[in-house]
Amino acid sequence: MTYYGFNLQWLFMRPAGASEPDPRVLDTIAGWGFNFVRLPCDYRFFTAPPQYPPAAEHALARVDRCLDACRARGLHLSLNLHRAPGYVITGWESEPHNLWADRPAQDAFAALWRAFAVRYRGVPAEALSFDLVNEPPALGQRGFTREAHEAVIRRTVAEIRAIDPSRPIAIDGLDGGNVALPELTDLDLIHSGRGYQPMSVTHYRASWWPGHEHLPEPAYPCDYEGRHWDAGTLREFYKPWRELDAPVHIGEFGCYEYTPDDVALRWFTDLLGVFAEQRWGYALWEFAGAFGVVGHHRPGARFEARDGWMVDVRLLELLQAHRV
Repeated sequence: MTYYGFNLQWLFMRPAGASEPDPRVLDTIAGWGFNFVRLPCDYRFFTAPPQYPPAAEHALARVDRCLDACRARGLHLSLNLHRAPGYVITGWESEPHNLWADRPAQDAFAALWRAFAVRYRGVPAEALSFDLVNEPPALGQRGFTREAHEAVIRRTVAEIRAIDPSRPIAIDGLDGGNVALPELTDLDLIHSGRGYQPMSVTHYRASWWPGHEHLPEPAYPCDYEGRHWDAGTLREFYKPWRELDAPVHIGEFGCYEYTPDDVALRWFTDLLGVFAEQRWGYALWEFAGAFGVVGHHRPGARFEARDGWMVDVRLLELLQAHRV
């Protein structure tokens, strides 16, 4: 089955991000014909550095409720550590350990996934997958290497499968999810890519991204960082992913709310066309918010009332049309 859906931030950032599953959101996602929810989590809901005690029961119970709510609606849940012990893509320097170099973080990472594996052993594969760590860094960042990444992933996969051999497991590409990992195709994993290129279109005025400064108002097709970006460039960008001998899913993609809507829609059309050519599933970042199908403020967007939401109807229809 190919999975299409949204990221939902119910356990995204401690403490402000904690919320209960919203049945209205899940009813809408299922009612629109989607079948996938990615749940990015902050590990600090479950444990805490520097000692990393066993996962807290109240936090695990919150995941239980998310899983139960998704299963009741036929939605697959992808459980992801967006912030893992010793690593997060933004604010990594605030972590006391380095996941790729320090044993305490590696042990805590493996222990948390073991706890999930034990708890959800017996949940059908079509209902739940594990997405181990969000968007590992670029090579060389704080000494990061492919070898270090491979060692952490192989250890963690082995420990999960010793408990739950049939659990689907996803790994994100390196450098923000963009770099494919052929060295791990022997593990029978899902390889999770990203859809944010070119960043000049998708992250215009995104204050958390250093590259947003001094960018002109975006256009698409466009020139960015020495390349002319159009449908052909996007197709070429994903060539390493097409060449993987492994299933591929796009765990995140989207466009921030300051990009003019006509520009965003041209880009979405080309990107989704590339995904459809490959029969890749995807999850929009996000359902509601500055990247969402609900709640963004892109100049020129057209919103209509659908199922109790004010919806970007042209974006919704593009998402629905590109399911394969």
